[in-house]
Amino acid sequence: MQITAEHCPAPVPPPGSRGIDEILAAARARLRRLDPERAHLAYRAGALLVDIRPAAQRAAHGVVPGSLIVERNVLEWRFDPRCAARLPQAVDYDVPVVILCQEGYTSSLAAAALQDVGLHRATDVVGGFAAWRIAGLPALGPTPLHHPSPLASPVNAGWARR
Repeated sequence: MQITAEHCPAPVPPPGSRGIDEILAAARARLRRLDPERAHLAYRAGALLVDIRPAAQRAAHGVVPGSLIVERNVLEWRFDPRCAARLPQAVDYDVPVVILCQEGYTSSLAAAALQDVGLHRATDVVGGFAAWRIAGLPALGPTPLHHPSPLASPVNAGWARR
């Protein structure tokens, strides 16, 4: 008999815990999310457009020219005005920050985290970079992560002659 999810009871969540759907809904309830066109207008008006996607996603799907690349794992440190590791753009708590991820899920959680730090104008893009691209807004790429050299590396070239 093959064991499937139907045969395994779901674990009982610990008291007080919330599922990711509930966490995401609570985060989004706090945000004034922007569709891609409004996000682009906000960016052109001076908001910081912050791409939190990992390098592999940016390489595979492209980037918005001029966006700040701050991967998710360091976002709060880079934008907390009281943190020594902050970016020069993190000058105060009134900075408008628009977070961009691939599809608009992680960005909602990230924008809510920035609001927790005190950046009350933080928000995200509905549909993420995928929706940005579909809307025909400025984007570059995709580009390969590594640009292969037409020349053999010196280490491999020596082996090839043996």
